[in-house]
Amino acid sequence: MQEQLKKAEERMGRRIDHMCTEFSEIRAGRANPAVLDRVKVDYYGTPSPVNQVASVAVSEARTLTISPWDASLIRPIEKAIQKSDIGINPMNDGKVIRLIFPPLTEERRKSLAKDVQKIAEDTKVQIRNVRRETIEKLKAMKKAGELTEDDLKLAEKKTQELTDKFTKKADSISADKQKEILEL
Repeated sequence: MQEQLKKAEERMGRRIDHMCTEFSEIRAGRANPAVLDRVKVDYYGTPSPVNQVASVAVSEARTLTISPWDASLIRPIEKAIQKSDIGINPMNDGKVIRLIFPPLTEERRKSLAKDVQKIAEDTKVQIRNVRRETIEKLKAMKKAGELTEDDLKLAEKKTQELTDKFTKKADSISADKQKEILEL
C-alpha cells in the first residue's frame, strides 16, 4: 500500500514539474533563455541545443544575447532561431546574436493567460488519472487478498489527499504565472 502511494506521489510530482517546464517556455514579454530549449543547431552534423554551443544570457529585461563558442556557428544559430516557432527575429552583429522580445499586447497577454490555464487544467486531469490508476491498483491488491477493507479505505483517502494537494499546487503555480503575464 505504501509503495503504491509513494509511486502515485512521484508521478503527480512529475506532472507538476512538466507543467512548470511548459510554463517556462511561454514567452511572456520578458527575456527568458528557456524559449531556446527546443531550438536545435546543426553542430558538425549533430543537432545540438543552443545552450550547448553558445553562452545564452539575459542582458536587459527584454534582450537575450547568444554568444557562440565557435564563431562559425553564428549563421547556423541565426537560421535555427528563424526556423523555430519562437516568433522573434534574431539580430546578428557578427559576434553576438541578440533577441529582443517585443512588449506584449493586451490581446496576446489574455491569450497567453488562457494557454496557461489550459496547461494547468491538462495537468490536473493527468493528476486525477494517476489517482484513478492508483485506486484501481489498490482495489486489485484487495481482491488478491493483499489489503483489508480498512486498509483500502485508508489508502483511497490518502490517495485523494495527495490528489487534492497536487491539484492545489497546480492551481497556485498557474495563478502565479497568469498574474505574471497579465501584469507585465
